[in-house]
Amino acid sequence: MVSGTGPLAGLRVIDLTAVLMGPMATQILADLGADVIKVESPTGDATRHFGPGSEDQLGPVFLSSNRNKRSLVLDLKKPAGRDALLRLVAKADVFTCNVRPAGMARLRLAYEDLAEVNPRIIYVSMIGFSQRGRYARTPAFDDLIQAAIGVPSALAMSIDGTPRYVPINIADRSMGFYAFGVITSALYARERTGKGQRVDVPMFETMAQYILGDHLYGQKFVPARGDFGYPRLLARSRRPLRTKDGFVSCTIYHDHHWRAFLKVIGNPEWMQTDARLKNMTTRIAHSEELGELVASEIAKRTTAEWRELLKDADIPVFPIHSFQSLVDDPHLADIGFMREEAHPVVGTIREMAVPSEWYGTAPQGYRPPPRLGEHSVEVLSETGFTQSEIGALLDSGATIQAGPNLRTAKSENSCNIS
Repeated sequence: MVSGTGPLAGLRVIDLTAVLMGPMATQILADLGADVIKVESPTGDATRHFGPGSEDQLGPVFLSSNRNKRSLVLDLKKPAGRDALLRLVAKADVFTCNVRPAGMARLRLAYEDLAEVNPRIIYVSMIGFSQRGRYARTPAFDDLIQAAIGVPSALAMSIDGTPRYVPINIADRSMGFYAFGVITSALYARERTGKGQRVDVPMFETMAQYILGDHLYGQKFVPARGDFGYPRLLARSRRPLRTKDGFVSCTIYHDHHWRAFLKVIGNPEWMQTDARLKNMTTRIAHSEELGELVASEIAKRTTAEWRELLKDADIPVFPIHSFQSLVDDPHLADIGFMREEAHPVVGTIREMAVPSEWYGTAPQGYRPPPRLGEHSVEVLSETGFTQSEIGALLDSGATIQAGPNLRTAKSENSCNIS
């Protein structure tokens, strides 16, 4: 087993996830020291195959979600591939997958199958929908989940009436962080009970709570005390504000924010004379008009002037970044957040720091995102496979070992079994 550093050093994770939600969760585990073995089909994770670098099966989304992992190829449709996986599971702590449970059952890799060889295994299934409802067999992607939880409707209400998606894989990436917490919680439970368990992490239900936490609003109460929708968040005036020379985000929220802002614009008496400004409740009820008032004032000065004027008032104000200026942000430069790393196949790549900052069991070291099957022989050898057994797996195509310039046909990951 690979020795590592960090709070999760010594933990072994067998990762059968692909695309984004699962790989995000397991990259966090890997960043914090876990030995994450990414089990891929012979064609690899689908994200290997799009964008620049796809000719090397190392596309940019793959590179951003799979560092510090090892890649093992197993064809799970072959009996030898399935048997090899079970031998790995016998020595593992965590097993993760984002194949729908019916597909895992057809492969005979359901929780019950894995628990037979390792009763302590934590089996985490990251899926679109709870298996107890009518959507259980529905396939899910980020756009579908955004639609299912009402994100396009909320954006239509707050912008121009046109439903649209957030241009980020917000459901997949949010779910990755949530699944990481679920995995570590299950491990903590095992420390107390000595027993493994299956945990399902469904996207729809998790993200429904995510959006309804804000937007149940008056419907939180029975009987209802108002309509759905947090007015401040849905106000069309809640947008980046134009200054004389750019745009800023400026949040005037608490009482002391409003007192300071009104003083800056020369109308401190409004706090007492304008009923809309009386308290948080009245301000939220009049979010639209007050937002436009702020916008009209922000337009009168430059970005730099507003940052200076509002600095001592503790009012959050920040210029609007582009992707390029975010990468070049001076604060991120101060802490070394962006760095360049040499990848043995695609050359120099940009990497981002582990965002949590540890003052005891800090994770150290770096393993570049793996080539497809780069660690197949290494992992199988560690698991106890003999040279002849590994040779048989290679000869049968149940596994492959990456060569210096491995190329295979582009296709979807064969682990995506419905």
